[in-house]
Amino acid sequence: MPTVKADRLTEIADNLLQGAGAPAEEAATVARHVIGANMAGHDSHGIIQIPTYIDRVDKGDIVPGADWKIVQESATTTVVDGHWGFGYVANERAMKYTIEKAETQNIAACTVFRQGHIGRLASYPLMAAERGMISLITADSGRGPKHVAPYGGREKRLGTNPISIAMPSNLDGPFFLDMATSAVAAGKINLAVARGSSIPEGWIIDKDGQATTDPADFKAGGPLLPLGGSEGYKGYGLSAMVEIFSGILTGLGHGVEPTGRHNDGCFMAVFKVEAFRDLATFKQEVTDFAHYLKDTQPADGFEEVLYPGEIEHRMEVGRGKNGIPVEDVTWDKLVALAAKYGMQEKLGL
Repeated sequence: MPTVKADRLTEIADNLLQGAGAPAEEAATVARHVIGANMAGHDSHGIIQIPTYIDRVDKGDIVPGADWKIVQESATTTVVDGHWGFGYVANERAMKYTIEKAETQNIAACTVFRQGHIGRLASYPLMAAERGMISLITADSGRGPKHVAPYGGREKRLGTNPISIAMPSNLDGPFFLDMATSAVAAGKINLAVARGSSIPEGWIIDKDGQATTDPADFKAGGPLLPLGGSEGYKGYGLSAMVEIFSGILTGLGHGVEPTGRHNDGCFMAVFKVEAFRDLATFKQEVTDFAHYLKDTQPADGFEEVLYPGEIEHRMEVGRGKNGIPVEDVTWDKLVALAAKYGMQEKLGL
């Protein structure tokens, strides 16, 4: 398993995407988000996704250079049609637009539909946190393939339906939540397959509804389970609400289309802290709160208590120094794509 510096992986992703037909600016945006996920330790949303995105471009499921159109708007709300473009491109632009509205209106919200996979959800609310704002985002796969069984069921009826919330602070690393409402993100199952490893019991069941630790059972028809284990009804309920925000409110609907085309639907909202509190005071109190949590006496089996988002910050610092591990299966796919586009010498692959 090679370990590769972030800049080099970004260059590889950028060039391969351009080889597949992505405009240079779009390729750079996707590469930045993808390697950013690797840096934070979310390898399931990192470089492993590049071959999948290129395959979707080849099939016409993702349209490089697609139009970005506002189809409905008010002073505080926006509805965006991504026209099947890269989700990273459409969603980042939508978040920037929503932040600009919140600057003047204090609160703003946006929905985005008909876009490709948007990757690591935290990337977007963190944009607002850097501007001194609170932000949240929810996402689902529209009417694309589903992966998660409702609590008590054994059929795939829901997406992994993640949610992310970010807060401004004075901490070295940002204070944020980024989680799937399923027991685990589907990408982590695919990562386990690529690495030839087993998975914990409670992540999935097989197609017959039996517990399993074999990640191959997922592609064989077994669904992911909702977050919560024996209290999975909590994750199920949260997932259903995310589905309404991101699927029904956006107009994508629910269920699965026969074509199975992946299309992320998103709801995002941004809140200007200064409409409620002095920003400097708020940021310091969030920082104090994080230290209050960290000062908790650790339980047996734990060395320390971390604040939400701290583990990703530590991972980013470590990988910035040491590089990013890339599983052999993914590396081989990148090498094959470089050969396909005649870029082996250029990329040193």
